[in-house]
This record gives sequence, C-alpha cells and structure tokens, in this order.
Amino acid sequence: MSQLSLKRLEKSFNEARIIKGIDLEVSEGEFVVFVGPSGCGKSTLLRMIAGLEDVSSGQIEIGGKAVNDLPPVQRGIAMVFQSYALYPHMSVYENIAFPLRVEKLPQAEVDKRVSAAAKVLQLESRLQHRPGQLSGGQRQRVAIGRAIVRQPKIFLFDEPLSNLDAALRSEMRIELMELHKRLGSTMIYVTHDQVEAMTMADKIVVLDAGTIAQVGSPLDLYHKPDNLFVAGFIGSPKMNFISGKVRSADGTRAVVDLGSLGTIELPRSSTAIAGQDVTLGIRPEHLTLGEGDFALETTPNIVEQLGIHTITYSTLPGGEHFTALFEGNPDLVEGKPVRMSFAKSRVHLFDAKGLAVY
Repeated sequence: MSQLSLKRLEKSFNEARIIKGIDLEVSEGEFVVFVGPSGCGKSTLLRMIAGLEDVSSGQIEIGGKAVNDLPPVQRGIAMVFQSYALYPHMSVYENIAFPLRVEKLPQAEVDKRVSAAAKVLQLESRLQHRPGQLSGGQRQRVAIGRAIVRQPKIFLFDEPLSNLDAALRSEMRIELMELHKRLGSTMIYVTHDQVEAMTMADKIVVLDAGTIAQVGSPLDLYHKPDNLFVAGFIGSPKMNFISGKVRSADGTRAVVDLGSLGTIELPRSSTAIAGQDVTLGIRPEHLTLGEGDFALETTPNIVEQLGIHTITYSTLPGGEHFTALFEGNPDLVEGKPVRMSFAKSRVHLFDAKGLAVY
C-alpha cells in the first residue's frame, strides 16, 4: 500500500506553473530522494506535501486519506529544514521536546520520547547543553530529534546537509541511512546533489522544470536513463555526449556516423531510425586506455591526479567536452595525446528529442 500518493499535482504562482501535473506513489518505509537542479520544483513539491504550500490542483493522499485541506500538524508528517531552526536559549532537551510541549503531552511521555530520540541520535550526553555549544552535525541531529519525537508517518528533509562541510556531510549521510534502518519510517529527502541521491535512496525521483523526468532505483537511473537530462544529471563526472547521425538501422543494430571520430556499429535492439540525428553517450568511468571496441584519440587540457583515480578533460574535434576517468595513476600528461576506447555495450543513444533509443 502507498504511504503517500500524489495525483495530477499542480502548483502555480500567478501565471508561472512550477509543478506540472505530477503523479507519484511512495510505499511505506521507502527512502525516496527528490533530486534535480535549482529551480526544478523539488522543494516546492516537498512543501506541498507538508502543507506549507497550497495545492493549485490535484490531490495529496497520506495513508489513503486526502490531506489537501488539512493543516501541517494534522498530516502525520515532520519536516527537517536546511537551517537548524533551533531556539538558542533552550537546552537540547527543550529543543527536542518543543513540539510535545505544544501538544501539551504529560511530562512522563515527553521524557520518554526525548530520551528515546536522544539515544537513537547519540545525544544523551548533550541534553543539557545549548545549541551554541554543539557542532554543526550535532545541531542537525537535534533538529532531526525534534522530528522523531512527533512519531510521524512520514519524515520530510529539505536539503538538511547543505550547510555542512564535505567531510561532515559524508558522516551525516551515513547517520541518516542508519537512522532510516532503525526507524523503518518513510522518508522523503530533497537535494540538488546527485551523489547524495545515489548513496541514500531506495528510489530516486528526478525532477526537471516541474515534471518528473524519471523514477527508479539509483542503479536503474545510472544504467538505463530514459532521456538526456537524466543521463547527464546522474553520475559524477557527468556522461559524455557526442553528436552523430544514424546511417542505417534495422531494429537489431544501428550504425552511427560520429563525424571525424568515425562510424560505430551498435549490435543491440534499438528504435533508432536511419537518417535521424542522435546523441551518443558514454560515461567517463567506462573508458579504458588503449584499444577496444571503439577507440579514439584525445589530447587532455587538464589532468587531475586524485590518487584512487585520474580524470582527464579534453575537447573533441566536434567541439564536445570529453571527460575520462581511469583507475589509479596512469602516466597522463596535459597536452600529450592519449589513445582510449570504450565497449559498445556501454553506449547510450538518444534521439533529437533527448529520448533513449538504445
């Protein structure tokens, strides 16, 4: 059964359509990540679920019940924001307990819930401290604790780690994943960082200009992007794109002319049509040094030696930027030509509308 159901959801501000008819089902216990570039509508969509933004049209159901007209406090959700929004004059205990005070719960119940949340979040020794005495990660845990004590049906996270440094973000990602396993609750998490999405999600919802570009598991989106937008957004470094034209195609194979790079035959079922313009995609990590199924020569403008791997950046004859990622520390030098190749089985092919055809 779906814990959350969005049906033909729309949101407009005056004449501007921000959310454009979204349909989505979220199952109980799932960790779902909304990801996309700035301005794609992901935070607006989350705020609509929370009840902080009105719905222009469509329906939101939580646990099978329509909640469009319910205030946030009656929806069975708890939201953690990008800013910690803690009361600086209150102790950690009182910050976590605040929503329970608003509900006027008995002190014994407040103690029980705050103690349980503090144990889950490893804040037991910090309960009498104030926010100013805590690190950024600890403050975010207090904000999460304030959500936990409400015992919501669904947790909503709006870019909660964006204010933290890189090392702390990595630690907090792990903590949030462990928290999800311990609580078993439904969680919806908004981020613009596709690495966060790939590492945390059971299911990713990729948003593009107020519409859903694709929904799937992290590996589904990585290996089988439905369109150019998802292909370019999921993966780091991003996928390389090379312009081409289909020379011939019969449904079981496609021969693609890549201009000065030559011609590549792709022996796999395809909906490509002879004569159509296409874009070939290949991920940087799927390139290898030396000869292979399809080889090309590039001259790196930049070489990044990162220890565990090496990244080169170059420009193809057609003007396309081309990135390659190799394991370890091969002998690569800026300005020195490099012969590299990729397997045909790794190729993605998109038509002029940006839809996958191979």
